[in-house]
Amino acid sequence: MSGFAITLSVLIGVALGLFFYGGLWFTVRRLATSPHPVLLTLGSFWIRTLVVLAAFVFLTRAGLEHVAFAMASFILGRLAVSRFIPARRPVTKCT
Repeated sequence: MSGFAITLSVLIGVALGLFFYGGLWFTVRRLATSPHPVLLTLGSFWIRTLVVLAAFVFLTRAGLEHVAFAMASFILGRLAVSRFIPARRPVTKCT
């Protein structure tokens, strides 16, 4: 397997992680103001899952090595999203 193929698999995995977890973050932020939160939650889940699953199935045609690199780098996408999401400030309660 060439270095280009490995790099491409890693980039695809990171992009899929960014898409999946970034979409999750976007969905959670919109839930409070959504007129149909259940539809938003289920729609987001199915769209994100189907896109990521389709990409991994497509990668299986190139070989399981590509899938392994993409899955490992999928976690990097998650880490990137969690790093760049602004931290929530703790809510103080009045007693």
